[in-house]
Amino acid sequence: MAQYALIMLLAGIGIPILAALNAALGTRLGSPAAAATVLFLIALGSAGLVFVLTGAQGMSKLAAAPKHLLLGGVLIAFYVLSVTYIAPHFGVGNAVFFVLLGQLISAAAIDHFGLFGAQVSTLGAARLGGIALMAAGVWLTQQT
Repeated sequence: MAQYALIMLLAGIGIPILAALNAALGTRLGSPAAAATVLFLIALGSAGLVFVLTGAQGMSKLAAAPKHLLLGGVLIAFYVLSVTYIAPHFGVGNAVFFVLLGQLISAAAIDHFGLFGAQVSTLGAARLGGIALMAAGVWLTQQT
């Protein structure tokens, strides 16, 4: 489990870096959509390389997968496009704090209801309190 936590910690560290880099690229190119397209082309190449290096299995099952599972692509495009456009105007920290707040709320709902096959983890007072503390923290960061 420790290796999973470390990988996810590193992924979390990468989110603000991704936001800052792509926001700067979008500003430099004059187009958040162009920056997002470049990012996705590089991501496609990177994911494709990992796919090939790990045995290139699974695509034969894609046709049978429920189509709503493909909406993740739309959601990641929305995230990248929105953070690329918003971060230069709102600040990377502010943008990522609100993304994090949204992630906490969404993750709590997914876990509570076991959506998309997730393991059920009831939303209790402690988790609600944590989300409230995060919301308060986001509000405090805006008070400068």
